[in-house]
Amino acid sequence: QVQLVESGGGLVQAGGSLRLSCAASGSTFGINAMGWYRQAPGKQRELVAAITSGGSTNYADSVKGRFTISRDNAKNTAYLQMNSLKPEDTAVYYCNLIATVVPIKYQYWGQGTQVTVSS
Repeated sequence: QVQLVESGGGLVQAGGSLRLSCAASGSTFGINAMGWYRQAPGKQRELVAAITSGGSTNYADSVKGRFTISRDNAKNTAYLQMNSLKPEDTAVYYCNLIATVVPIKYQYWGQGTQVTVSS
């Protein structure tokens, strides 16, 4: 089992910045990727950014150039630096972790952290 603890959400004005952190603990071997999803009221959960154990990254088009995902493998922690925030970035942000213990792939979710961007 893996536990994910998120931190760093809050209220910020448009144009501001926030940094989210996601610390993984427990059975953290076999981690393939960590990422961030978000879900706004009335909308489906969507991928924001992801990073593999090798450092490859993937971003939603809506956040490219504004958000940066990074990872400290030694600490099993992922970070999401969010700059130039917009009101449409308001959502609950969820940390996601995918791990493989051959032959089974596991997926874990954090409890979510609220990000609110005021106009």
